[in-house]
Amino acid sequence: MLTSCPLCWPDGWTRTRSDWKNGKFTRFNKWVSVSDSVGRILESLGKMGIKRDDVIISTNIPTRLDGLPRSDQSEPADKGAAVYWRKSRNAPMKCMAIDRYTAVADNLAAIAATLEAMRAIERHGGAEILERTFTGFAALPASTGRAWWEVLGTTENASREHIEEQYRHIARQVHPDVSGGSHDAMVELNRAMKEALKEVTH
Repeated sequence: MLTSCPLCWPDGWTRTRSDWKNGKFTRFNKWVSVSDSVGRILESLGKMGIKRDDVIISTNIPTRLDGLPRSDQSEPADKGAAVYWRKSRNAPMKCMAIDRYTAVADNLAAIAATLEAMRAIERHGGAEILERTFTGFAALPASTGRAWWEVLGTTENASREHIEEQYRHIARQVHPDVSGGSHDAMVELNRAMKEALKEVTH
């Protein structure tokens, strides 16, 4: 199930952690806020005919009563942001996710800027091109919850040997066959291990 918080990172989308950048997104000569970026995202999607109820903005920032991320929160450890949307209740969900910047507001702003650029295609008579482009953003099942290094109790720079050691240690505690273990916990652990092995090279 997709959630606004915690972050639901789309499966198959590579995470960016080793080269985070400071964002340069501004509005009225000030650094963008989470609220600014969310507003731009909803505006762009709205102009594409996407209703507010068919949009999920997912981050690790606690949400307001309307389900959108708050602007008065401290930065979470995982700065990633993902946006999910669909044309109608029966249409397949599409998504876009970015985590290359050091602030959630900047990652949201980058998504907004990308949506605005893609909407320009439609304005110039490229509705079919836009639809074909968005086909590549079909949402696969999302990875919900904590980053892999948090699940495994390591750092993102941990060695492969340490990661594998932690995996075995935690698996002995959370396996469904063990008292206190559960299927969901094991699924989360296996997902974290899969993501870790994709990224760790030493």
